[in-house]
Amino acid sequence: MLNEIKKDAEERMGKSIESFKTHLNKVRTGRAHPSLLDNITVDYYGSASPLNQVGNISTPDARTLAITVFDKSMIGAVEKAILKSDLGLNPSSQGTLIRIPLPPLTEERRKDLVKVVRGEAENGKISIRNIRRDANSDIKALEKDKEIGEDEQHKAEDEIQEITNSFIKQVDDVLAIKEKELMEV
Repeated sequence: MLNEIKKDAEERMGKSIESFKTHLNKVRTGRAHPSLLDNITVDYYGSASPLNQVGNISTPDARTLAITVFDKSMIGAVEKAILKSDLGLNPSSQGTLIRIPLPPLTEERRKDLVKVVRGEAENGKISIRNIRRDANSDIKALEKDKEIGEDEQHKAEDEIQEITNSFIKQVDDVLAIKEKELMEV
């Protein structure tokens, strides 16, 4: 029973880390990367389709994204979807190719993005701590129901704390990498 609680906590904490990394991928670092456009959907004949299913996204150089649209009639819809996104990008079309130049980040904007990233990191840590709390309450319930002894309860809570510490360290490590990436010119 205790192993199931620990395993469940680890899986959920792992998902929190993945969610945190996904949120960080949305934060622009000044370098072009196709994942920057992952959350953009395009109205494709009445249904919302992810941008990567409407065209091929590539990076011809470090400051430019290029989208080769499969259906030429979709170019206007793709441009509109990119403009509506909160990424602050200005696409320009050339035939079936849409180029998106990424403007260089100013020092002030970099610092703002670091604050955003730190906020995301704190949210990730909070979610990991909430999972720890849930696991500890499950362990206390087992002890209350006399399924485990007090010593087992304390040992299990210590193990949950070790798991929590390792995942919080992962959040800090990912945050440090992203901060460094944001501040490099």
